[in-house]
Amino acid sequence: MTSATPSTTPTHAVVMGGSSGIGEATAALFARGGAEVTITGRDEKKLADAAARIGGSTSTHRMDATAQEDIDAFFAATEPIDHLVVAVSGAAGSGAFADLDLAELAHGFDAKFWPQLRILQAALPHLTEHASITLITAASARAAFPGTSGLAAINGALEAMIPPLAVELAPRRINAVSPGVIDTPWWDRVPPEQRKQLFAGLAATTPVGRVGAPGEVAAAINSLATNGFITGVVLDCTGGANLPTGR
Repeated sequence: MTSATPSTTPTHAVVMGGSSGIGEATAALFARGGAEVTITGRDEKKLADAAARIGGSTSTHRMDATAQEDIDAFFAATEPIDHLVVAVSGAAGSGAFADLDLAELAHGFDAKFWPQLRILQAALPHLTEHASITLITAASARAAFPGTSGLAAINGALEAMIPPLAVELAPRRINAVSPGVIDTPWWDRVPPEQRKQLFAGLAATTPVGRVGAPGEVAAAINSLATNGFITGVVLDCTGGANLPTGR
């Protein structure tokens, strides 16, 4: 009886939305582990700059995650995928419910919910037998923060799909990481002084006493992706901000 020869093919990790923030930090962690990494994004220069920072065996693919033709073109050209991380997002959908622009909320779904689902569906034929999938949601899905009901709807819809998909897609695994407030370029739209004050206020009500860093979320993603005995899980990475305080 001859034993099988272990595969020497490097792991292939694809990070959708990998040109900055959490996506870039996740890609860098995979690259440091020896994986061949592909990052996608809409801006070719941002992708090239991110790939240079990440190093290792990192390739880029310009892709608009809201365009089905771009998604299809990517998967038509990609190699089999061992780890898929979907970090595409948007900023629309927040605000007090009484004044919430439902058209803007629809844009929020168009920027995050539907792209994540379209990417996942298109990826299925290209995932290896025991591939991992990790979606990036947000703590708003299961928290009671005023002004986030629309964001809760977007992220909650994604999180609700994780357990049934874990059963349906087995033996491939699917999980989600739900970040709290993380200091990433997503916040660049807020003026620097206002952002500093906002972060200070949030840190004061967070058990760990600060906002999060992209690398901390990346570590959570990597942990779920590489642990072959975890599936169907939504992992909070919030510094405890969404815990009940007892008050």
